[in-house]
Amino acid sequence: MSSETKGDRKATLDAASWFFNVVTSVGIILVNKALMATYGFTFATTLTGMHFATTTLLTTILKSLGYIQSSHIPLHDIIKFVLFANFSIVGMNVSLMWNSVGFYQIAKLSMIPVSCFLEVVLDNVRYSRDTKLSITLVLLGVAVCTVTDVSVNTRGFIAAAIAVWSTALQQYYVHFLQRKYSVGSFNLLGHTAPAQAASLLLVGPFMDYWLTNKRVDAYNYGLTSILFIIMSCTIAVGTNLSQFICIGRFTAVTFQVLGHMKTILVLILGFIFFGKDGLNLQVVLGMFIAILGMVWYGNASSKPGGKEHRNFSIPATTKAPDYSAVPVSTEPDEKV
Repeated sequence: MSSETKGDRKATLDAASWFFNVVTSVGIILVNKALMATYGFTFATTLTGMHFATTTLLTTILKSLGYIQSSHIPLHDIIKFVLFANFSIVGMNVSLMWNSVGFYQIAKLSMIPVSCFLEVVLDNVRYSRDTKLSITLVLLGVAVCTVTDVSVNTRGFIAAAIAVWSTALQQYYVHFLQRKYSVGSFNLLGHTAPAQAASLLLVGPFMDYWLTNKRVDAYNYGLTSILFIIMSCTIAVGTNLSQFICIGRFTAVTFQVLGHMKTILVLILGFIFFGKDGLNLQVVLGMFIAILGMVWYGNASSKPGGKEHRNFSIPATTKAPDYSAVPVSTEPDEKV
């Protein structure tokens, strides 16, 4: 197979992976919004536990049928990943409760600089000037169209900081574990989803009661609400899988930058399905700036030197240290 054919095939797979993630992510946001706003099922942490329980069921079935090969990931790595992931979920929910919507959005935007910091420190990544400017433009655009009132308090700031750092570490670890142990996305989900499902279903009802003052077992389950819960869990399998696929194929930073495309789509679809309240020139301008930044980032990061991993040169007479704990690559990100 020629290099050109391989490049075309990779570009097609990259585009398909990203489209899969966008469709499932936007879909689950709209379904959950209807489930919580229309039917009053406000138990977000418990619902996330249901998502991972459904994912666990599917990966178990596929593994028993031979579609997922057996692999080994040390228990301590799984525990660290699950801790990062669960702190991310709980931290985001608490941050939304304790902070204004504006500060919550700013906290979400700060995940990109934090992810960049992790890649620079742990993977020795270096970004070109254009790549840095394009990321800044994306952040500016999303901030213009989403950030409104901004107020901050001590406990809200702490919750936001925990949420941001744990989310960035969780997404970094998705890429890290797939490279280190040479496992696929479904394989990694098969290792992590059971622990996440068990822990979230155990803690979720208590966390949701603390956040909403409502008990999940006292909710009035009807046929429609149950169908929406099943739909949410089904879409969540695709969302979890597509996230692992995208971060595995790209990096956490690329996933975060292009992930704001979903924010723009959610805003647009929200205006279409839930009314045009809040749609104004500022929002439209912010969307345009963000999309421009995403296009610039895709172009800048794909160029030589746009985003690269640098290896330290080691003298021949010196024994090379073991870099197996933090694998590095010399290939720049491919254009999405």
